[in-house]
Amino acid sequence: MRLATPPLVSTLLLTGALAACFQRSADEARQAPTAAPGAEAVVLQAGKTVTEDFETGSKGSYAAAEETLPSGRWLLDDALIGSSEQDHRRGQKALRLRGKGRAQMRFDLPAGAGRVRVFHASYGKDGAVRWQLWGSADRGRSWQPVGSEIKVEGAGLPATIVVNRPGPLRLEIRKLDGGDDRLNLDDFSVEPYQGGTPPAVAGNGAKTPTAAAPKSSGAPSPPDRGLGGETRPQGPAGQDDPLGLGNPSGATGRPDKSPNNYLMVKPQYTLSYSRDRGTPNWVAWHLSRAWLGSAPRQDDFRPDPALPRGWYQVTPRSYSGSGFDRGHNCPSADRSLTLDDNSATFLMTNMIPQAPMNNQRTWNHLEDYSRDLVQAGHEVYVLMGSYGRGGTGSSGLVQTLDNGHVTVPKRVWKVLVVLPNGAGDLQRIAGGQARLIAIDTPNDNSVDPDWAKYRTSVDAIEAATGLDLLSLLPVETQAQLEARVDAGPTR
Repeated sequence: MRLATPPLVSTLLLTGALAACFQRSADEARQAPTAAPGAEAVVLQAGKTVTEDFETGSKGSYAAAEETLPSGRWLLDDALIGSSEQDHRRGQKALRLRGKGRAQMRFDLPAGAGRVRVFHASYGKDGAVRWQLWGSADRGRSWQPVGSEIKVEGAGLPATIVVNRPGPLRLEIRKLDGGDDRLNLDDFSVEPYQGGTPPAVAGNGAKTPTAAAPKSSGAPSPPDRGLGGETRPQGPAGQDDPLGLGNPSGATGRPDKSPNNYLMVKPQYTLSYSRDRGTPNWVAWHLSRAWLGSAPRQDDFRPDPALPRGWYQVTPRSYSGSGFDRGHNCPSADRSLTLDDNSATFLMTNMIPQAPMNNQRTWNHLEDYSRDLVQAGHEVYVLMGSYGRGGTGSSGLVQTLDNGHVTVPKRVWKVLVVLPNGAGDLQRIAGGQARLIAIDTPNDNSVDPDWAKYRTSVDAIEAATGLDLLSLLPVETQAQLEARVDAGPTR
């Protein structure tokens, strides 16, 4: 069931069949006239594949500048069009990126994108390089990642990235690692969006495992909200939209308009991020057996490359020696179906400075209980957040970390909406089938390990935070459920 939408969700398929990926037909020839200098965009013929082989480009320096190519105008930043013997190219020239270089469309694809195909390699004898495709649905004002990071090393392979979203759409290629190793890209093509949902594939080319326990109804769900309110295809059965009960703060993907309420939508969870606090305001996720598997804990804590350019990047080192844990919002153990799912929980945008005993005992006990409910035949919508300033960790009271870039919260809260497995969740909640568990704990190392002692009402959390946690429920249902304090079993 999906009633609201995350942005661009996509999957990646890497294959060794070089020739098959890049055979061109007459219909796949370039469809755009060359843009005149100074033009914002070119007019593209709808329904045709857009290709760019960089053969006509002449940009020979890494300095940021726009280049007019047959496909349209591109911004090339820390990027050039190379023709050296070390460039891995499919013709005479190829795109080359260094550092955190990027190649950004300055034009819209009116028909959107189905599959993106590109040849990628590390330059010359350089080492492994990481890059990612990003997309914008609002003429380049805001960007979101499309699929997972891609890693390549050596002479190169073709990559096929399944985007499958309607236009208008712009794309950007970003080199992520920032190191000395350089990236070559060539024969970039975008097939038009055709509608429908593509088959899910994992990053290693294997089929994504089937959900362990799909919802009892196979009826399709309404599409989700994403960039600028657009829709995306639904995920596997049993993996419902975490914002199916509402967007608690009305967060948007406009960093210029809401830097402290910035919507970030991952395939695994959705969050509102505060640039000034360096932590999420809230994180929402759906928990069911469809999310659980045998993928091991990755422990790959790292900055989030999806943050807007120029924002401070909180790193694992930001918490070093602070007396606070890097406390997950969406827990690692709630995302164990695939390695990518588990790894996504270790992005620093999913962390708060959490008192060790709060994180390792009180919070851990509640997380274990929520998974026990799932194993007993339930699904759970989870919202977690924090507020206030100043917590007491193993080294005493602390207000901020990392020279003020990370605020230590005073309180940590969570709301669980528990339902028997099924479909039509909003209707079932309104019909009285849901159990609501709300807790609000001090971010203190002396907190009691029994989370049940901190049960409260949703109304109380809303009063403390200013959020509207279950806004898509009928008003009368909200009034009834949000005033209650849970008294159900705790183990």
